Amino acid sequence: MKPFLSKNFLLTTSIARTLYWDYAAKQPIIDYHCHIDPRDIYEDRRFEDLAQLWLGGDHYKWRLLRANGVEEKYVTGDADGWEKFRRFAAVLPKAIGNPMVHWCHLELKNYFGWEGFLCEETAREVWELCNEKLRDDPDFTARGFILRSNVEMIGTTDDPCDSLEWHEKLAADESFPVKVCPTFRPDKVLQLNKPGFAAYIQKLSETVGYPLNTVEDVKRALSDRIAYFAGHGCRAADHGLDYVSFRRLPEIGLNLGFQHAMSGGEITVEGAEAWQTELLLHCAGEYARRGMVMQLHYSCLRNPNTRAFTELGPDTGFDCITLTDSGGALAKLLDELEKTDSLPRTILYSLNPGDNAFLDTLIGSFQGPGIPGKLQHGSAWWFNDNKAGMTEQLTSLANQGLLGNFIGMLTDSRSFLSYARHEYFRRILCNLLGGWAENGEYPNDPALLGSLVEDICYKNAKRYFNL
Repeated sequence: MKPFLSKNFLLTTSIARTLYWDYAAKQPIIDYHCHIDPRDIYEDRRFEDLAQLWLGGDHYKWRLLRANGVEEKYVTGDADGWEKFRRFAAVLPKAIGNPMVHWCHLELKNYFGWEGFLCEETAREVWELCNEKLRDDPDFTARGFILRSNVEMIGTTDDPCDSLEWHEKLAADESFPVKVCPTFRPDKVLQLNKPGFAAYIQKLSETVGYPLNTVEDVKRALSDRIAYFAGHGCRAADHGLDYVSFRRLPEIGLNLGFQHAMSGGEITVEGAEAWQTELLLHCAGEYARRGMVMQLHYSCLRNPNTRAFTELGPDTGFDCITLTDSGGALAKLLDELEKTDSLPRTILYSLNPGDNAFLDTLIGSFQGPGIPGKLQHGSAWWFNDNKAGMTEQLTSLANQGLLGNFIGMLTDSRSFLSYARHEYFRRILCNLLGGWAENGEYPNDPALLGSLVEDICYKNAKRYFNL
């Protein structure tokens, strides 16, 4: 019987172990999509206790607590940090099969040197050990966690109206060697039918310094902000879409819908889809012209629990996977961009794992000369970044395309300890490749396989994001 979370955790063959320790484990991390606050990095934030570091903003942990019937005051409420942590520790042993068990213990082991099993009985020991280090050790800060994780680049997620002042300060700080790049996230501009649209357009108008009265004005504003972001080292943009649509309307129809939205009128589905399509096409062209990567995330059902949304607001852990009919529209979107030579390097993520084969075959229809892996099937996202989800995504990509060109893992996280997810991904990757070699499905050549591992874990992303 193997011990829990041993040195060769998830590495079931000798070749898998060679691939991980001789190749994967040594590679720096390019975390090209996350939600870390750049201010926390610049100010080298210290955390008051383990609850603030571990439980604040972590939707995965919140969902487990709620699934065990824990009162909300111990989840997102104002309860004492120890009480929140104690309840999470009591829940974790029930989460067998959930990646949180692995992530949590990798984080405790890698950063705090604790190798037990977290439960209610060990909670106090972990709490005191970790809090002592957070309080007294000068390296247990935001920057310290990043540097200890061998991170080379971080791609934050930033609003078009952001001044990017913290990115400016980080870029000027020669004492911190990690590249922190902003990512352009213009969701609020594209969501004509969402609450707060008019107020946001007014904010954007104030940012660019001129009125936004037509769709052409909004396009100009987006172009100006994309240029501003590019001037601050932006390598990528990201769009969070409920579903992908493709609907065209003449300019007069777009302006009519825009004026209706600005005056608080009701927006038709058709009008909202046409607005999203028009601006997404415009932004994509700007990304292509400036050499930026476009990321599209879709098939998430936001806020299905009305009571929870009313009480707690968005992004509090109540979203879920949804089924969307986005395939045809996504193909039309890419085709329209391809026809006008304005298709940027693009990463596609669907929250529905049933879309894996579709995405892998779709990207194969738009690859071409000049850029290996120009279109990417993004890593297993959110509810799929577990052992089964990662294995399914990797296998599907290998079946239908070139796994060797894959740009690998990201954290998509707000936590400074989430770099352990890169280790988790790398172990799963090495075990998958090692298994194929062990079964005679690929040459058992460590150098050949190791080169693929280095590319997927690090080198492909470094090339893809022009680092």
